[in-house]
Parts: sequence; C-alpha cells; structure tokens
Amino acid sequence: MTKLIKDFCDGDEFVGFYIIKEIEAKQTNSSIPKDYLDIVLADSSGHISAKYWEASKLDIETFFPMCLVKVQGVVQVYREKLQVKVIRIRKTTEQDGVSVTDFIRAAPVGADELIPIIENAINSLTHNDIKSIVTFCFEKVKETLHSAPAAKSHHHAYYGGLAYHIVRMLELGEFISQQRPFLNSDLIKAGIILHDIAKPVEMISEYGMVIDYSNQGKLIGHISMAANWITEATIKLGLDLESNAIMALQHLILSHHNLGEWGSPVQPQLPEAVALHYIDAMDAKLQMVEDMLQTTAESEEWTPVIRGLENKAIYRLKI
Repeated sequence: MTKLIKDFCDGDEFVGFYIIKEIEAKQTNSSIPKDYLDIVLADSSGHISAKYWEASKLDIETFFPMCLVKVQGVVQVYREKLQVKVIRIRKTTEQDGVSVTDFIRAAPVGADELIPIIENAINSLTHNDIKSIVTFCFEKVKETLHSAPAAKSHHHAYYGGLAYHIVRMLELGEFISQQRPFLNSDLIKAGIILHDIAKPVEMISEYGMVIDYSNQGKLIGHISMAANWITEATIKLGLDLESNAIMALQHLILSHHNLGEWGSPVQPQLPEAVALHYIDAMDAKLQMVEDMLQTTAESEEWTPVIRGLENKAIYRLKI
C-alpha cells in the first residue's frame, strides 16, 4: 500500500504511486554539469520536494505536471525539510489501477454546498448596483469555481479551495458586520466574493493543482483583472462609472493585499477595506496552519516552516 506523504519520516525507504505536481529539468553546479529533475510529488495528504539525479534526456521528455508515477525513493532531511531522493521512477500504466482522482486533495466541503452559499450571499445584497456587478463577475467564473484553487501553494491550494476560502470569509464577515454595525455589510460581502474572483483566469489549473499562470495572470494579475471586470460590468449594465458604489468596490479589490510589495496599488482607506484585508488574512493564515497540521505526520511535534507565517513552524501542543 502506498505510504501517504504526510506520514513520511527521515530515513524512510518506500515504493508507491504519486502525482507530479511540479517538475523542472535543471543542471548541477559541478564542473561537469549533469541534468536532474526537480520534482514536487503529491497525493491527497500533501506534497513533498523530490530530486531525481542524473536524469536522462528521455526522462526529461517523459515526465510532466499531472503525470501519475510509480516511485522508489528515500526520504531525507535537507535544510530542515523532508525531501525525497528518487531512486527509480516510471509513468503508471493501466495495469497499475490508479487514477488521478485518487491523488487529489480537495476542500473539506464540496462545491455543491459552497456555491449555493455564495449565491445566497449575492442574493442577500440590498444595493441593486452592487448586486448586479457582483452577479456579473460571479457568472464569469461560476463553472470553474467548482474546482479552482485559491493559490498555487500559499493557502487553499487544492480542488475547490477558492470557493471554500470565500465561504469561510463570508462567515467571518457576517460576524464582523454584526459586531461592528458601522460597516456596510453589502460592501463586506461584495468585497469578499470579488477579492479573488479572477484567480480562475489568473491561474491554469487541473484538478485543483496550478500548472502555470496564464498570460493574463502574468501580465495583469487577479487584482487588476477583478477591478477591470467591475468597470466592464458597470459599462455593460449601463451604471454610473462615477458612483461611490463603483469606486468603493474597486477600492476594496485594489487594496485587499494591503501593501504594494504584496500586490496592492493602494492601501485600505475605507472601513470595509480595512475589514476585508484582515478577514482575508485571518482565513488564509489560519488555513495555512490547519493545512500544515493536517499534512504533517502526527508523530511530529513541529510542522515544517510556513512561508506565509514568516517561515515559522507550528508546535503541536498537547494539554
């Protein structure tokens, strides 16, 4: 039986089936450079970096992202992280009896439950222009939202992750709006639904795994794309481009990453924009912790470091 990646320990020797999440042919820094494959192996429990040294030209041509493979390898520690040294690797065959869906990590709640929750939130909007614009943007990605991840690796990076992220944020937004009634609840809901709405167009993904960024994703990015969609919706719906509602929606999107180095051209300067940024950050960071705990063997007291938490590891405290 294939050992789950989350259960890997230093020194483990294993043979099993996995999916290639990422792969890149590289060369060593030795005086006579040698080709090797830098791979990220994945299964339903998580992913791990792997190296296949002295790869042949045929190997480089054979393996690709989303390829199912049978691997013989050894788990080692490199720079305080577990890593696999691949001894042998081959593509799976029909006789192996494995399917891509066996290795896909998915949100804990299915899209059939998540999408109606988002639609109910849209229907609850009381400002007609905001409701029309959110509906317009949502319809652009509704079908892909069933499977779209929220990120390549940062948070909610799995099948249905974006819809799950939006719904968890809506739950937080509902609480914050009731606790802080000076906030406009329509703007909170709209900002939550729209803040990452263009990510399915920004990223090229299969089964919830990001293979690459699209040309639009690389050249424009999801923040600018979503702001453009608001303008597009306003024009096509015949709404007032100069209205405060349109300006507020665009500001929410453009500022939700908070800082320029994080991708936002402006910082939050509306009460709802401040709330949106921290609702987004809270859900993303707590999900990073939850995901890391779930994908780290229970025998390990400390998780690997989490990049989104300033490279801090999390201790599994038992009381």
